[in-house]
Amino acid sequence: MARTFFVGGNFKMNGSKKSIHEIVERLNNTKLPENVEVVIAPPAPYLQQAVTENKQKTVYVSAQNSFDKASGAYTGEVSVEALKDLGVPYVILGHSERRTINKEDDAFIASKTKFALDQGLKVILCIGETLEEKQANITLDVVKRQLQAVVDVVSDWTNIVVAYEPVWAIGTGLAATPSDAQDVHKQIRDFLATVIGKDQAEKARILYGGSVNGKNAVEFRDKADVDGFLVGGASLKPEFVDIINSRN
Repeated sequence: MARTFFVGGNFKMNGSKKSIHEIVERLNNTKLPENVEVVIAPPAPYLQQAVTENKQKTVYVSAQNSFDKASGAYTGEVSVEALKDLGVPYVILGHSERRTINKEDDAFIASKTKFALDQGLKVILCIGETLEEKQANITLDVVKRQLQAVVDVVSDWTNIVVAYEPVWAIGTGLAATPSDAQDVHKQIRDFLATVIGKDQAEKARILYGGSVNGKNAVEFRDKADVDGFLVGGASLKPEFVDIINSRN
């Protein structure tokens, strides 16, 4: 079935008022394809700016994190209600940097995912294996475990976009080959079919992330189970537009 191509840009902890303005204006001034959903995720202090300055109907703003409680004494956390108040429809959860640096485990990520969905946000759910796990040939075991934690608490996956990001390929310049990515994505979809049903699995968008850039994005064009990209560093550069246009 036809799934809407999706390109997300995770700015991580990068940006200033000036650079965020330049990125949003570049998108505003570009004729973007109508059949591609674009999501940009600036750092939290710039979410309001991005929402306000964005003029493109196919571009949406995402947060990079949210908490699994509505409000309270949780210093430094971001509430789902605050994101909704700003007009932010998406949040990235489960990114490997939060799994490793912030020690977020599968259960916590699943809890945050359920809470965000229940409150009306859409979730970009990140999964992926480390280099050690890849070398041990347990990639599928790892992503199944990460997905199963969410399956255990979420039955409706309509508003989840899955992002497969092999940790060994993030920011390293290394990237899975398009064929390797397709193989893993197909196995992810097959697994989802067994746990959430074939219909939901067929509708689920599965993104690839891991040193995607303007040059290599087109190489994924004919991969049936690669439904888009979650882009890191390249989303800060003009080549982000090339990635958005890589299927057109």
